[in-house]
Amino acid sequence: MNHAPVLPEVINGAFESGILFLCDHASNAVPEDMHGLGLPPGELQRHIGWDIGAAAVTRALAAQFRAPAVLSTFSRLVIDPNRGRDDPTLVMKISDGAIVPGNRDADEAEVEARIRRFYDPYDHAVGGMIAAAVAAGFPPAIISMHSFTPVWHGTPRPWEIGILWRDDARLAGPLMESLRGQGFVVGDNEPYIGVLDGDTLYRHALTQGLRFVLIEVRQDLIATQEDTVLWAHIVARHIRTLRLGCRNAGGAM
Repeated sequence: MNHAPVLPEVINGAFESGILFLCDHASNAVPEDMHGLGLPPGELQRHIGWDIGAAAVTRALAAQFRAPAVLSTFSRLVIDPNRGRDDPTLVMKISDGAIVPGNRDADEAEVEARIRRFYDPYDHAVGGMIAAAVAAGFPPAIISMHSFTPVWHGTPRPWEIGILWRDDARLAGPLMESLRGQGFVVGDNEPYIGVLDGDTLYRHALTQGLRFVLIEVRQDLIATQEDTVLWAHIVARHIRTLRLGCRNAGGAM
């Protein structure tokens, strides 16, 4: 059965801001025809379904900078847009101990159908936004927002915020220095390795020579709406030290 493409959430903003915000794991939504992937509803509320708090922080940052943003509108368990097309974890069969019944028998044809329905619309929206910004004369710095669990396999994670990067530290280096200067516990490519072959920033930033950084905020720090607002202000304050875009773009810089 052919299904209509699932379009991402696109926030239009001023290209003059010099920034494009992304949120690969913004949603834990699963279309009705996929029957929750056979999971108990509570499982999709966990971190395996999405990056808790990341979407709210992303929207708040886009508003503060009056910058464009693209956010996913489907669960990472449906398909992970932050993976290469040939990545074996593109459609997860097991995630943090949870077997995903709806993915267990996903063959090559099913994966290709999900790429067309979910992955491609998100990927094309990101690429289209970048192309439009470049055409307007404002090649954007790409800032991708994620979140991570405070404990992994029984081990507490000490970092409040992680800065992920690869090869190009034009944004990551100054951002880590700024955050550490204010006393934050910052992970340098922690709790995860930086940009991987085929992922969103690899496809749209690293291979195009654009400045980029992936920012991970610990989930217990952005567990409420008030927390996400606070952390959006914290992240924004340190992004401003990077002096991206035009100073008069929406008064944001």
